[in-house]
Amino acid sequence: MGEKQRIRGLLKVVYKGPAWHGPSLLENLQDVTAEMAAKHPIPGSHSIWEIVAHVSAWEAEAARVLGGKPYVTLEGEDDWPPVKDTSNEAWTAALAVLEAGHQALRTAMKEFPDEDLDQLVPGRDFPWYVLLHGMVHHSLYHSGQIGLLKKCG
Repeated sequence: MGEKQRIRGLLKVVYKGPAWHGPSLLENLQDVTAEMAAKHPIPGSHSIWEIVAHVSAWEAEAARVLGGKPYVTLEGEDDWPPVKDTSNEAWTAALAVLEAGHQALRTAMKEFPDEDLDQLVPGRDFPWYVLLHGMVHHSLYHSGQIGLLKKCG
């Protein structure tokens, strides 16, 4: 098994489970309603919904970068897309966008050559290996935040 395949496996486990560390991102989101997702139970923190939109944005962007788009660090509303509609339908749509971005990233990773993992991301001072592992860490980090927000809400 190549390193890229291992990273894809980690990304899948962090996203869907079962993970040794505890609940995966989807397991943490399993019983979250639109009302719960929109709350800000900790003053100054992001809501679960905002975190879902943020993770979605980064996974979709990483997939595009793997496909040849120049890397840019997401900022502002591209980084933290605003939640404008807090209906049940909008929450269902947000979860579908999360799933689509995740699948796009896993597909793009599958196509990426293992031998290029040590190459620098064009225009950046870090290799593809760091970017791909970073996506795993990013989802894991935000999954933990969602777990805490659920307990506070």
